[in-house]
Amino acid sequence: MPAVTALALVLVQIAYPLSAGVARDRITVAVVVLSAATALSHAATTRGVRWAVGFFVVVSGLGLTAEIVGTVTGFPFGSYAYAVDRLGPAFADVPLAVPLAWTGGLYPIWVVAGMLGSDRADPPIGSNVRRIGLFAVGAVGWDLFLDPQMVTDGQWTWSVTDAGLPGLPEIPYTNYLGWALVAVIMAVLLTLLDRLLAPPHDPSVAIPVAVFGWTWLGSTLAHAVFLGLPASAIWGFAGLGLLGIPLFLRARAETARVLTG
Repeated sequence: MPAVTALALVLVQIAYPLSAGVARDRITVAVVVLSAATALSHAATTRGVRWAVGFFVVVSGLGLTAEIVGTVTGFPFGSYAYAVDRLGPAFADVPLAVPLAWTGGLYPIWVVAGMLGSDRADPPIGSNVRRIGLFAVGAVGWDLFLDPQMVTDGQWTWSVTDAGLPGLPEIPYTNYLGWALVAVIMAVLLTLLDRLLAPPHDPSVAIPVAVFGWTWLGSTLAHAVFLGLPASAIWGFAGLGLLGIPLFLRARAETARVLTG
């Protein structure tokens, strides 16, 4: 199931730059649904249904809460508002596709952060702290792709449009600080979830790692070539590359170790 939805996710994302208007909105929702389905089906297969439900409750639940508070108060992301009637049903003016996107987008990052943060020589607390930090970095890196793409498409707008990164002034710095804060809280809760429930009975991570790589490199290509967003292509490649490059180096070292014996 996760392999099927992951393949469908890639195909639908390829269609995104080729679409416009209502068709693009529907493709956006389809991408969200397929990414969440891939994440949750893989989590259920490898960690069990209870863990998958827990992940969904933590990430989408906290994501929805943060979005509602954010649109009403401006904290923690800054002042912004969603477009009306473009991404399906909404709750408190937040499209429900948005918290679902948190689950789909952050699950591969959680898996990769766990791979990079683990160290058998360290006590568990050291690995947990590293994983939490890497998860927050990865979440911000993903948003360096997500926010510019969705803002350009008019899915949401910011009140402050001249206080952002070079090339991305329309998205304020506060947005990335808010993402980091929310991601740290999510990661702490997910670490507790890991302690409460059994470890994976199937250690396979190929699918979320492949989705992570596709998100990182595919988004870089799409932003640079097809969407006309060179600044976010650079920022996103660098931001998500803080996990992607170590992951690539680790994979290369593992391959070399296997080949040499």
